[in-house]
Amino acid sequence: MDYFNILFELTKKAYKKNEVPIAAIIVSKNKIISTAFNKRHNRNDVLGHAEIIAIKKATKKLKTWHLVDCDLYVTVEPCKMCKNIIEEAKIKNVYYFLKNPKVKLNKTKYTFITNEKSHLLKKQIQNFFKTKR
Repeated sequence: MDYFNILFELTKKAYKKNEVPIAAIIVSKNKIISTAFNKRHNRNDVLGHAEIIAIKKATKKLKTWHLVDCDLYVTVEPCKMCKNIIEEAKIKNVYYFLKNPKVKLNKTKYTFITNEKSHLLKKQIQNFFKTKR
């Protein structure tokens, strides 16, 4: 199937809606199960990336967030945030047509905080997973 032309049509839709023209398709067993384009600006949504929208649609359709048999086709190399979500969704392969020209500098600072009660959080998480496994 010609995924490029489908992605290109989706980018035209994004462009017409004044969105960054990036599009994504998720395919399972040679069948398109979701399509999306960026909706970040119009929705004022930091998570409005095409990849994330496509993943959300796919998980809803397949009724699982384990997209192990799925491939993602995207117009531009995914950003760091999307790459992490793609990994979490367990997507098998990612194919992109353009390198991401934007180099993101991480301006957020992460600090590990120790607390005498931190063990309570750890215990709660462990108990949760014990009941699930």
